[in-house]
Amino acid sequence: MVALVRTVAYLGLEARQVEVQCQVASGLPRFAIVGLPDKAVSESRERVQAALSAMGLALPPKRITINLSPADLPKDGSHYDLPIALALLAAMGVTDAEQLGDWIAVGELSLDGRIIASPGVLIAALHASSAEAGLICPAEQGSEAKWASGIPVLAPRDLSSLLGHLKGSQVLPEPTRGDVEEPPPITDLKQVKGQETAKRALEIAAAGGHNLLMVGPPGSGKSLLASCLSGILPELTPAEALEVSMVQSVAGTLSAGRISRARPFRAPHHSASMAALTGGGLKVRPGEVSLAHLGVLFLDELPEFQRAVLDSLRQPLETGKVDVARANAHVSFPARVQLIAAMNPCRCGHAGEPGHVCARGPRCTTEYQARLSGPLLDRIDLHVEVAAVSAMDLTLPPPAEGSEEVARRVARARAIATDRGVRSNAELEADRLERHASPDDAGRSLMMQAAEKLRLSARSYTRMLRVARTIADLSGADEVGRVHIAEALSYRQMIGRAGA
Repeated sequence: MVALVRTVAYLGLEARQVEVQCQVASGLPRFAIVGLPDKAVSESRERVQAALSAMGLALPPKRITINLSPADLPKDGSHYDLPIALALLAAMGVTDAEQLGDWIAVGELSLDGRIIASPGVLIAALHASSAEAGLICPAEQGSEAKWASGIPVLAPRDLSSLLGHLKGSQVLPEPTRGDVEEPPPITDLKQVKGQETAKRALEIAAAGGHNLLMVGPPGSGKSLLASCLSGILPELTPAEALEVSMVQSVAGTLSAGRISRARPFRAPHHSASMAALTGGGLKVRPGEVSLAHLGVLFLDELPEFQRAVLDSLRQPLETGKVDVARANAHVSFPARVQLIAAMNPCRCGHAGEPGHVCARGPRCTTEYQARLSGPLLDRIDLHVEVAAVSAMDLTLPPPAEGSEEVARRVARARAIATDRGVRSNAELEADRLERHASPDDAGRSLMMQAAEKLRLSARSYTRMLRVARTIADLSGADEVGRVHIAEALSYRQMIGRAGA
């Protein structure tokens, strides 16, 4: 007899159906798992055997073969424990094999029979919904699975309670959907004294979803300004919140099924590796750029990152996704992020300050800024200088306008972009860009002069049009004019030169 239990394999945010086939046949006692299992899946036989032993069940002295089909699809992760155990129990006649055909099972087993949380339950639940099946998952992740509407969910704490429910001797309670988290405390723009130009650039970046680079000496408030961005960005829509939660689920960071409407804000250290930033590794997992999907990726001390690591962001910033290619798998993760970066103007950090003379001369600035490639800088729409804050600035009273007032203007600009069929003006492409961001005659003349003088690439040209469209939206203008083009150009390429 061959017993079948369905589970899933994760490829990025996609769940592929996997059949766990178990055969108990005559022959020398052996427990084998085949079908391209990784080390964690191969070790499943030890956990399953111990869990059954804790329930008072012993494996039959026969040849036990577990096949994970399709056999040419790599299987990794501990979530195969539960479906393997259920298939084995069905093959042994302990539970009804036909009854298990209506369910998809995921979960890790402990040695005492408890069912432990494993990453990706929300992805599995959405797959179960599309397959018109129910989901069996760990108890602590039942609230996460319930975000997939319209599917029955069994969330047992241990294997014995699951068997009791399947046999009808007890009833497992239906899990409730997870809570929506309260937004975290925000840093208010009222805490930023001075820096009016930088605050204006931050508002434009928030309104249009544009990338921003802040250049200034240590202590000028670059990190403080970046932390204020979360307070002026609009909340995620329900669909966006689910999309973000899917990334968190497969990364194993979605706690107790709680979904947040706040946009992600990720700030990796400059020692982060390429796999940590863009995803990958031995077991392909989303990186920081995917964990920041639909939110903010803040890179402080930008030139201190390895150059190859920074250049690996060029494709995600352009396409909004990360493609991780392996010999046996090709995985894609979403990565539509808003990049906010900060850096000092030079190694010592004080180039250009009045009265400061660097011992290394202009070479200090040139060599430090040369760590950033032209193509990466070309993808950053706004470049703004953040000057040192004087003691006089610090004695001033807080500004009258804070994050609340700026957030209202940002929300209005985003609503206008939504009417155009995009989340933000940074996503305007081709026909929509031509239709909504074409400047008037005076603006077009200025744009052509600037393109020739600054030698703007095609990418720089279109990005400037998007920024100008955002500036026009903030001012309530229907058409992009010369004044909007002029302000957009004032933020362009303070350091280096736009690359190809």
